[in-house]
Amino acid sequence: MDAGAAHRTVRPAAVILIAAMLMSIGLVMVASATASLDRPLFASRIWTTPLGRQAIFILAGLAIMLATARISIGILSSPTLRRRVPRLLFALAVLLLAAALIPGLADPHRGSSRWLGLAPLGIDIGFQPSEFAKLALIALLASILGDANANPRLFFRAFLPATLAVAVCVALVGKENFGTAALLGLVAGSLLFVAGCRLHHLLLIAGLGAFGMTVLLFGAQYRLDRIESFRNFWADPQGAGYQPLQSLVTIASGGWFGVGLGSGIQKYGYLPESHTDFVFAVICEELGIFGGGLVIALFCVFVWVGMRTMLAAASRFERLLAFGLTFLIATQAAMNIAVVTVMTPTTGVPLPMLSAGGSGMFMTCAMVGVLAAVAARGGQRTVPAWSGSNTIVEEGKGVSAT
Repeated sequence: MDAGAAHRTVRPAAVILIAAMLMSIGLVMVASATASLDRPLFASRIWTTPLGRQAIFILAGLAIMLATARISIGILSSPTLRRRVPRLLFALAVLLLAAALIPGLADPHRGSSRWLGLAPLGIDIGFQPSEFAKLALIALLASILGDANANPRLFFRAFLPATLAVAVCVALVGKENFGTAALLGLVAGSLLFVAGCRLHHLLLIAGLGAFGMTVLLFGAQYRLDRIESFRNFWADPQGAGYQPLQSLVTIASGGWFGVGLGSGIQKYGYLPESHTDFVFAVICEELGIFGGGLVIALFCVFVWVGMRTMLAAASRFERLLAFGLTFLIATQAAMNIAVVTVMTPTTGVPLPMLSAGGSGMFMTCAMVGVLAAVAARGGQRTVPAWSGSNTIVEEGKGVSAT
């Protein structure tokens, strides 16, 4: 490896370290956000408390992260497995998404049939197939568009199969989870763009996608109610506007440096979902703008490391994979923070690696593990040149997007 390439490579440990830092902050804030005046933080059966469950999820997530990183290196090294594994993952994701919509198989959670029931060792954690679909869809798109013999500019050979996969996945997810469907559509569109697909093909799919998302949006009254409450949450401060108002109050209460870790009061029943979707508001209340800025800074560092990993990737497939995984985690974080700060309507998208929950934590850790595997393989080669277009290319070859 030459001197110019050495400073561009990323150590796999750096990817895992940043994720571990975010998860550690999340564990502390979940412990604080779930504190109760009538229940000790450390109960006799710690695994039944929100703190204990989250600690178990994080430990299991770290194990999944390390195992995925180890397994992914072997998969990424084999051209045959790089084609077969993403297709198997996507097929499994479609089956799980369909199962979550079937009465009797689904485990309705808060009135939404987006869960499958799981209870290992008697611990009810549930599982959201949409979380698994994130990794499966990105892997499949990277496999289709990153094939050494594929040309992303060809409509029937690459673009059509990729967009059909996106349509199926977004449709199944969007029926019960509009926010995640929008996230998948945005990430998939960005992946098609950087892969070098033709502009008029992208405009076509963008128009069809906008139409499909509009149908999903108007297909459920509660989604329209969220938009209306976002436009004027003062119209119903005790009803539809309660959540955004309380989120703003929580953030404003913290000031620059917060009221102190564990000293926040909004978590005591005033802010719904304070330990899941709105944990960032609790961070801002107890640690202030400084604490919230630290979390955002860590996500920015994660994006920087992910982009470095992409540039140093050993193949076109791995470049697209690294870009998709990094962009998804970063975009999901941005969407959550935008909701918490009332910049967008409520979507129900959790903050990666910080919000309480099992399936989201496990799949995010799996994504980080795959990203670490790409970094490990990229550190063994010379970094290829960037083409300067919207196409991710191999060293000495590639498809121009212009």
